[in-house]
Amino acid sequence: MADRVSLSAGIDNFQECYDLALQHDLGLELMTFAYPKILDGDWQGFIQQYRPLLSSLQGPLSLHGPFFDMTSGSPDPRITDLTNERYHHAIRIAGELGIETVVFHANFIASIRNQPYRQGWHDKNMSFWGPMADFAQEHGVTIAVENMWEFDPNIIADVVRDINHSHLRVCLDVGHSYLFGDPEWSFDDWLTTLQPYLIHVHLNNNNGLMDVHHGLHNGILDYPTILNKLRSLPTPPPFVLEIDDTAEMVESLPFLKLKETTSSLGEAKSR
Repeated sequence: MADRVSLSAGIDNFQECYDLALQHDLGLELMTFAYPKILDGDWQGFIQQYRPLLSSLQGPLSLHGPFFDMTSGSPDPRITDLTNERYHHAIRIAGELGIETVVFHANFIASIRNQPYRQGWHDKNMSFWGPMADFAQEHGVTIAVENMWEFDPNIIADVVRDINHSHLRVCLDVGHSYLFGDPEWSFDDWLTTLQPYLIHVHLNNNNGLMDVHHGLHNGILDYPTILNKLRSLPTPPPFVLEIDDTAEMVESLPFLKLKETTSSLGEAKSR
């Protein structure tokens, strides 16, 4: 079975990613609407630019929501209000573009390890994500909460499980789980814990020290093994190549099981 694959496309490399997606029947994850300068600027213009292009793609489509200083579990209600506003805006944009999955970071402050903070964060996120999932459902969108600084997969899994909403699911960022997860939690543990809610996966490699978003071939992570584990899940989720350099995306494609496109079939017949 072919993998379902998308490319992370920002403002600067959108055309390159779009052309590559067309060539290999891939999808896109839009990073454009994650940035404040776009959300406070000509976001309508980007919708008009992207809408006809996205309709021609065969692979899965998703949108990465805003993440700079966003805090769903803030004790300051004014911060929570701003986060609500930004997230609602991203969900409305996704709805207008016909995109069904929006990714938001959980943004747990991992340097605070005491139980009162963790319990307070859980309680505030229970209040935040339930109504947000209702709003997403109204717009035909499912939220995928992504691990960033979280050191324990249960931090996110507990919230999603307790809210129990069909439009609130999980995005596993493989690089983040290795960089920021506690050593006691293996990758198998992350998969087992998040699997009941997992609908989305970010793939990239790193040097074990920094979140550098390299290609799958360029770093310490063993992607042939990782990908086989992801494919063995009861419902393998879509894979997003969240890689900064488009050339490294191309170099990562051989790791994936892509379906044969019309052009590749023609080349095969000509040989």
